[in-house]
Amino acid sequence: MIAAGSGGMTARRTDNAAQLPRLAFLSAGAAQGLVQALQPAFEAGGGPPLAGRFGAVGAMKDALLTAAEACDLFISTDTMVRELIAAGHLAAGSAVPIGHVPTGVAVGAGAALPDIGSAQALRSALAGATALYFPDPERATAGIHFARVLGELGLTESTRARWRTYPNGATAMRELAAGGPVGAIGCTQWTEILLTPGVQPVALLPSPYGLATLYTAAVAARAQSPAAAARLATWLGATEHAALRARCGFEATA
Repeated sequence: MIAAGSGGMTARRTDNAAQLPRLAFLSAGAAQGLVQALQPAFEAGGGPPLAGRFGAVGAMKDALLTAAEACDLFISTDTMVRELIAAGHLAAGSAVPIGHVPTGVAVGAGAALPDIGSAQALRSALAGATALYFPDPERATAGIHFARVLGELGLTESTRARWRTYPNGATAMRELAAGGPVGAIGCTQWTEILLTPGVQPVALLPSPYGLATLYTAAVAARAQSPAAAARLATWLGATEHAALRARCGFEATA
């Protein structure tokens, strides 16, 4: 089973893959669409069935460090991956950069698209929003950044009562799609916006508030299937999957 935030999906597998041990992963939510898109071909090509969870980077780090869940492959921000390699929790030499993910704004399907093309326009749009949907402002990459943006725009206190925060960006976008009031605005990783039915992308955060975060995959030090984990990491960052990564919302690492 692949858990997607508070929801999930049943892992698809071929007959051959079903006979292999599962490949366990912990992943930042930003990589969910890409992992799910590559899963069928990975398993059809002889890879083991995938079993893992997507969530805020802080929550995934905690799960890895406490060994609360099995983990063969860890996918997170490049900064966090490098720190965990240095600390011995991820295997040295196993890191594979996947791509940069920008942070953007979304609204419910059919809603009017707000102007966020400049810093002043962004401030006006956020100040006038009926609700602000975003991930955990303490543990999620996009949530931490968006809370900082609100602070820099001088909007923290005036908008706090309208914050709708969730454990991860995928959940925040699903909640926006399911019941966001007219005039609500969401902000999270672009990949999570593109992944969610019922929301429509507006645009990336404008300068100087933009954020593009590099995501990297690495094999866990305690991996039970290190070879398969390394193979999946290579697939995620492979040149032949560059177009798919772009469709999922990743920008090239170069």
